[in-house]
Amino acid sequence: MARIPDAVIDEIREKVNIVDIVGQYVQLKKAGKNYSGLCPFHNEKTPSFSVAEDKQFYHCFGCGRGGNVFSFLQEIDGISFPEAVAKVADFEQIPLAAEYREVSGPAENSETRQLIALHEKAQELYHHMLMNTAIGEAALAYLHERGLDDETIAEFGIGFAPNQRQFLEQVFQNEGFDSELYEASGLFLKRDDGSFADRFYQRIMFPIRDPQGKTIAFSGRFFKTEAFPGEDQPKYLNSPETLLFNKRMVLFNFDKARGTIRKESTVFLFEGFMDVIAAWRAGVKNGIASMGTSLTQQQVNAMERLATTVVICYDGDNAGIEATQRGIALLKENSRLKIDIARLPEGLDPDEYVQKYGGEAFAQLAEHGRETVFSFQLDYYRSKFNLANENDQLLYVETMLKELTQVDSLIQQDHYLTQLATEFHLQRETLQQQLATLKQQARHLQKTPDRAYEVPYEAPPEHAPKVAPITTRPLTQGEKAEQQLLYRLFNEPRLLYQLEQAQVHFLHEDYEEIYRLFKEYYEQKGEFEVAGFVDYLDNPEIQNKVITIVTLNLPQESTEKEIQVLLRVFEKTRLADKINEKVILQQEAGRIKNTQLELELAIEIINLRKQLKQTDIF
Repeated sequence: MARIPDAVIDEIREKVNIVDIVGQYVQLKKAGKNYSGLCPFHNEKTPSFSVAEDKQFYHCFGCGRGGNVFSFLQEIDGISFPEAVAKVADFEQIPLAAEYREVSGPAENSETRQLIALHEKAQELYHHMLMNTAIGEAALAYLHERGLDDETIAEFGIGFAPNQRQFLEQVFQNEGFDSELYEASGLFLKRDDGSFADRFYQRIMFPIRDPQGKTIAFSGRFFKTEAFPGEDQPKYLNSPETLLFNKRMVLFNFDKARGTIRKESTVFLFEGFMDVIAAWRAGVKNGIASMGTSLTQQQVNAMERLATTVVICYDGDNAGIEATQRGIALLKENSRLKIDIARLPEGLDPDEYVQKYGGEAFAQLAEHGRETVFSFQLDYYRSKFNLANENDQLLYVETMLKELTQVDSLIQQDHYLTQLATEFHLQRETLQQQLATLKQQARHLQKTPDRAYEVPYEAPPEHAPKVAPITTRPLTQGEKAEQQLLYRLFNEPRLLYQLEQAQVHFLHEDYEEIYRLFKEYYEQKGEFEVAGFVDYLDNPEIQNKVITIVTLNLPQESTEKEIQVLLRVFEKTRLADKINEKVILQQEAGRIKNTQLELELAIEIINLRKQLKQTDIF
């Protein structure tokens, strides 16, 4: 399939009315100058889904999804961008050449399609070797011992790569596959003499699929035997990164789990493939796993598009506990997902737990045995201090109070304050006063420099339906200023020259990227149009942020004072971040009795606070 020219995409988008397309999926009613209805992407009883006919985009004030007519079809039908363009053209009977239509995937001569064909064939062969040959009998018996029945093995397409380095190559030669693709596939290793050897051998093979269910890579678990103990072999061997496979983007079982994730608005995050499979057998169908590495922002984005809650269910050993803490930190910083923890006893992983206590017990724990992030961190930080020491006790309590400032529920705050006061024989009122002080300090750092220009968080326009608030991570003052400045830039592109002259840099990577892409788009088009800009963006997370910015409720035109206020917020935020970093280092220096370093940091903090005070515009 040839790439659809931008001019053709623009023509189709401009000829169609997004209201007509969305109206075929959502019952829309006129609400002011826009249309509203129940969001098709999450369960709700009060309409929070809005379609702006004049700007040709949609936005849900409940779940945050938004975009133009093409992204709507991509999201709701699970199709590619070219397929969405073709579908819009067909809706409105707009002619679109056959060369631009993706009928059943990439064109016949596409390298992508050929590489997928190689992987699909390999998966078929490995599965056959496991289920139907004497070579695979021992591996099959091992999987049966692990609790996997034939139905589960078939469901996940598990297979076995025999201990032969030319097995796959010989089959592919007989099938007539192009040997030029072998190296690019990642299924083979190229020797010095130019010949190829199978990358995977003597391994139980787990197919890794894309969101459409196509095999794009493998993870092979070494299968030890007396004849081949393989002491020099890694336990797991993954495909290398290829045209098809980027481990930062892929989540194991996402293709099978996403329907349940969307339905229940909850995703379970596991460490390993066998944990996901064990949970599936126990009835937890919305489980996924990252690719043997720490969770990435891209994977978080994929979860956030389908769910509102993530349940971290990592191994119960020390490594799993540390991985849970890292996952919490990343999710709290970079997502709006509500986080629950399903902690397993006795250091077990989910697969071991199912084997020991049964699937029903695991399903009960997954549904009813979750704990809050703060409850988990009470135990996590407990292991970092010597609580037999009075000084460490006080440091522990102070640490937990700082964590408690991030807990929004007043009921939870009350519960945990009482718990801390009782355990450490402290006055509850004292702890409550200290918590209030910490909250005030946090608010001061985020305090609006000029209330006349305070940016409301996702404030809907006046005509938008009233909806119940959703639980999200509140925006920092810096983020609010970034959104407001971009809003002004979108509506008044003339500001670009002023920002470039001032050499403005945004505080966060996503907003800096939006700024950079805006400049590219504006230079190419000579004008700015939201619906067209959304097509220009290839990152769904960035697209949603742009839609959120566009729907801010602000005065129609900016003023010079407003722009100066926003730029000063940028500077104050940078200084406040530096101060926080230095304070943490100073506290650590005090803890380890490094008096010289503590004094040096104190001087740096004083100087930074002077700079911060100089930027104060009250």
